Formats: sequence, structure tokens, C-alpha cells
Amino acid sequence: MTSSPRPAAICDALLAALDASDGRRRRRKRDTTPDAIGISLKRRLLEEVRDADPEPEGFETWLLERCLAASPQASLGALRAMAREVAAEWRLAASSVEFRSWLLAGAPSDDRFSNEP
Repeated sequence: MTSSPRPAAICDALLAALDASDGRRRRRKRDTTPDAIGISLKRRLLEEVRDADPEPEGFETWLLERCLAASPQASLGALRAMAREVAAEWRLAASSVEFRSWLLAGAPSDDRFSNEP
């Protein structure tokens, strides 16, 4: 049995994948302010994981503690939603060689380098 990947490595790769997501968001014709807020929260959480480098066995507990320690001004519901998304993506990367390989290859996407508004 292989060990789980380091959350920091996966979250670093997920940060790269956010570039493509943000490229698609900017091209939408509707108001994407809520999307930008969610992406900002997720980006901050991913950066914190990368910097803290929690152990794989305690990663979900680390995410929960991070949510519980959030400032009262933080949108706890939005932060919890992003933490759940990060945990789900990390679990997928831990169980799917294909997804993990795509992430670690830089999350290639046609949207990633588009400069169109």
C-alpha cells in the first residue's frame, strides 16, 4: 500500500489549477463576484496548507481546526465549504493516480493561459 501524498504538495498543485478556473470565471458574462470570493478563500486556504505542511493522517483535522480558529469576521460557512472542497480534492488525489498526475503536471488546461476578458 502506498502512502498518502503530502497535502502541501497536492495543495501547491491545486493552486496552479485555480489559474484555469479563474480564467474561465473572468470570461463569464454574469456577475462573478461570489466566484471570486470563493476562489480567494480557497487560494488562501491552499497557501496555508502549503506553508504549514500538515501530516496526511491529520490533514482533515487540521482543516477543521483552521475553520474553527477563523476570525469572527470570516465567512465561516464559505470557509467550511472551501475546506470541504480542498479535503475532497486531496482525497481524490490520494486515490486517483490519473488526477494526481494531472495536478502534478501543472494541471494543464486550455483556459489556463487565455488572456481574453
